[in-house]
Amino acid sequence: MVTIIRFVKALILLAALISPLLAWAVFKPVRVLVPQWAGVECYSSGVCTDDASFAAEAARLKTEAVAFVQQKLGRIERVPRVIFCASAACEASFGFGANASYNVGTSGAVVSRRGRHDYYLRHELIHHVQAERLGAARLWLATPTWFIEGMAYSISEDPRHPLAEPFESFRAQYENWASQQAHGDLWSRAREL
Repeated sequence: MVTIIRFVKALILLAALISPLLAWAVFKPVRVLVPQWAGVECYSSGVCTDDASFAAEAARLKTEAVAFVQQKLGRIERVPRVIFCASAACEASFGFGANASYNVGTSGAVVSRRGRHDYYLRHELIHHVQAERLGAARLWLATPTWFIEGMAYSISEDPRHPLAEPFESFRAQYENWASQQAHGDLWSRAREL
């Protein structure tokens, strides 16, 4: 019996040690938590990049995007770290596919070379605010996609018209829904979706 207990304890300890490494290797968005391990340098402005010459521009983009989103949606409780990739190697390290940028709950956002536009970063910060206001799990598991993406495309003032489907329909559906909400009632009504 003692041998079995020791074996189970050793197995639990091994799983606890391996799980973070496995998550790092398999689920690349986890790298937002410790981006330095992926070859980027982080700065006091809350931006990280693999190109030091882009750090000041990255900080400006983030500052402007944060101000824009806060003006539209209210205070961001915890402004996230934003990682800007300047190389294909960085993009591969963070698992970029077709997306130009992505958000990881309330942990941070990652922006590829082609995502270096104000509306992309505003879009990801809107997702961050959604996760703060609705809860990351609820957002991911229970909130309709038309709301999540439609809001981000609409409020970010994405200039692309029309967007590829289904995103243009999501934006239109969100704008229709939002036009019917009382001022200041957005988040409580969103929780009811």
